[in-house]
Amino acid sequence: MILKTYEINKINLETNKIVLFYGQNEGYKDEEISKLLKLNKDRDIIKYTENEVLENSENFYNNILSESLFDQKKILIINRVSEKIVKIIEYLNEKNISNVFIIINSKNLEKKSKLRSLFEKSKKLVSIAFYPDTDQILIKNAAFFFKENKIPMSQENLNLIISKCSGDRGVLKNELNKIKFFSLNKKKISTNELIKLINLIENHSISELIDNCLSKNKNKTISILNENNLSADDCIIITRTFSIKLKRLLKLCEDYETNKNLESTILNARPPIFWKDKEIVKQQINSWNVKQLKETIYNINNIEMEIKKNYSNSLNIISNFILQISLLKTNNGF
Repeated sequence: MILKTYEINKINLETNKIVLFYGQNEGYKDEEISKLLKLNKDRDIIKYTENEVLENSENFYNNILSESLFDQKKILIINRVSEKIVKIIEYLNEKNISNVFIIINSKNLEKKSKLRSLFEKSKKLVSIAFYPDTDQILIKNAAFFFKENKIPMSQENLNLIISKCSGDRGVLKNELNKIKFFSLNKKKISTNELIKLINLIENHSISELIDNCLSKNKNKTISILNENNLSADDCIIITRTFSIKLKRLLKLCEDYETNKNLESTILNARPPIFWKDKEIVKQQINSWNVKQLKETIYNINNIEMEIKKNYSNSLNIISNFILQISLLKTNNGF
């Protein structure tokens, strides 16, 4: 069964025993899970990761299926879920679960996902997708926050904050709280103070590296790799920054494919593109197409997982990925 996020109040913990929350908007998922927990304070809360469930499935089943008159009702939350858990969900769906409500928390799932399909086709299971918030929603939430806390904030600075959030209201919430505490002893926050506060100034070498890689500037990319002494810890920062820039570029390329006007695409970009970045962004748009970008976004997520599993070899992994990207043929076939 598929529900929209605004239909979450339709979930009945007595009849809908297992619910799938999936998508990239971690902040939105956390927000709705917190609401469910507050409405059900009488229940015990037990949290698992998928690995914990798979490695000790017997204990997990005992927590769910063993019943007694003295058992407290429970809410089980299983985080970082993948396709590996499908068989366990199928097994539980066939059982008569009475005192347990289970929340399955997963990242984005493709339409062909077996896990997503299982929940969407079932009458008892519930599937809810949490897509990234639009800039309009985040701006509305932020504007309300600043008005409520009597913090003056210009539209330009509001756009700066939203550009950091990548469509995730959880990230926005963290940034707003930082600004709130910083403003306790200040009447007004300058743009420079805001930039430092929300860490919009990225590691320059990393940002420059990724921008040149996305522009397919092979020689400059290799030069930056050789000149900078990157650490293993930098590799995760690189993948996260890559992901943010790729998603922004995807939206721009989708707009460009629609309007066929590069200047209009740059001018109407939201959040706005700073003047100093316009030329390199134009190069990037001309170097990619939508299909290539979607494949690369998928690949960068896999690269991050690979780095976490092979930390000692992370520099080689990310360097090879960057070189492969910079060597890809451009959208124009050059």
